[in-house]
This record gives sequence, C-alpha cells and structure tokens, in this order.
Amino acid sequence: MKTADRAACADPILNEDWHVVADLASVPPGARFATKLLGVPLILDRAPDGTLAIHRRDDGATVVSRERYGFAWACLGEPRRDILDIPEALETDRHLVTGGSVGVAVSGLRTVENFLDMGHFPFVHTGWLGEEPHTEVEPYIVEITEADEVLATECRFFQPVASPNASGGIMVDYIYKVVRPYTVLLYKTNPLETDRKDVIVLFVQPVDEENCVAHPFLCYLRTGMEAATVRWFMQLIFGQDKPILENQYPKRLPLDPRAETPIRADASSVYYRRWLRDRNVTYGAIPARA
Repeated sequence: MKTADRAACADPILNEDWHVVADLASVPPGARFATKLLGVPLILDRAPDGTLAIHRRDDGATVVSRERYGFAWACLGEPRRDILDIPEALETDRHLVTGGSVGVAVSGLRTVENFLDMGHFPFVHTGWLGEEPHTEVEPYIVEITEADEVLATECRFFQPVASPNASGGIMVDYIYKVVRPYTVLLYKTNPLETDRKDVIVLFVQPVDEENCVAHPFLCYLRTGMEAATVRWFMQLIFGQDKPILENQYPKRLPLDPRAETPIRADASSVYYRRWLRDRNVTYGAIPARA
C-alpha cells in the first residue's frame, strides 16, 4: 500500500504535492523534530552531516523529502510536480530569510485567505500596514492565469510603515499570487528601490484540518536593512494576525458561496474559494453544498 493511500487527507492534489514541514534553522545537524502533515505524524532526523530523512511516526515508513530555501519539504505520496521555483531567491542583492515558523490554531486555508486580505490592515496592523482614515480598499483586478494560479494585480494601499527601511508613509503597490492551495506569494513596493519589489512567500503547513504552521520566506532587497530586521518585522506583523485568525469561526474555510457574504474588497477571497472548489480541495475546508 502506498503512503498516499494511508494519508488522513483524501485530496490527491495535496497528498501528491510538496509541503514545508520545518524551518531547518530550528533543526540543527544531529537533531530530531516531530511534526504532522495533513494529519500524518512525522519525524525529521538530521544526521550529524546535515543529511535529512523524514519518516512516519505511526509505521516508520520513509517519506519523500528534500531541502530548499532553508526549509525541510515532504510529500506524502508521489510528487506530481517540483517544489515551487522562486526566481528572486537567486538574486544576490536580496536577503533570503526564513521568517520564523508560527503555529496557528485554524485551518491553513483560513491563513492563506487572511494573507490576501488588505481590508484588515488599518485595524489589525494599525500604525504599520495601515491606519485610519485610510481604510478603503481600492478596486483591483483578479484572474485565474494560464498557469492555473489566482493572480491579484493593481492592488494599492496606503501604509505608514510598509517595510523596515521605510522613512514615512507611502502608497504601496501589491501583487498577490496563490500558486498552490496552501502557498501564496506577495510582491510589494520597496520604499527605496521603487522600481523593484520585495517578495514574501507564505508556505502554510496543514498540520490537520483546524491547525497549521505558517512558514514565511522573505526575499527582501538588501538596501537599507539587515536580515535580522526583516525577520523581526515579519514576526511583528504575523504576531498581530495570529490572535485574529485563531478567533475565526468556523476554523475551517467555508467554500459554499452562500456561507459568508463578500464585499468588493474580498475579490481575492472569492476567487480563491472558487479556485479551491474547482480543484476539489476539501482538507481544511467546509465543502460547498450540492
């Protein structure tokens, strides 16, 4: 019997994909780390030479694993495709920083959706990513691309402190891209090099249907800041999001279009939920009624 057949998750699109399961900065050579992916208990072992091996805790079976971007990756079945390619990670003038893994007691799909939501900036990230009276989300464009990704462009929002190297409030241009059900990228204006963008990738590890671990990966231009400051800023912002996420009810993401009433600012969320429904993603979701 294949490992995928024994997964707690019934969605092939998830069982046959790669997921981040640990920030390797927290699993030094010679260490062992326990975690879960899609309800399956795992053990990560790093040999003294740094070699990674991942096994199931329930039966000891080996799980396909790799290392990339400073993370340990696992696939419970046979991978259908490669780990996500991030071209900005090859640019030598960027800080490449793992942002500190954060456990969140909510569905990973909820966590992705929150990442797409600009409307909460002035109220949750007051004085940083937003402030009153700048609360309106301007109309933006959302589409499903030929690469089968949710893409939101022409997103603009005023932010008092858009980045650690910002010296004052600016209107920030955003591009959001959902590339896998539990993976979302954000490209945002760099305050000093305005013709280029900083990149934030959020790899969300679905521990089970109502718990996840958020693994940020930051590709920030080096100008005007240190890597430690980039990491601190991300931890500050996500620390503000965590209690809001954990108070959402239900903890799983409703996919029925009648379940929650969207407004214009929720266009990304509407497309994301529809995209999940069309791809038969059910893990961490409340499926749409027939």
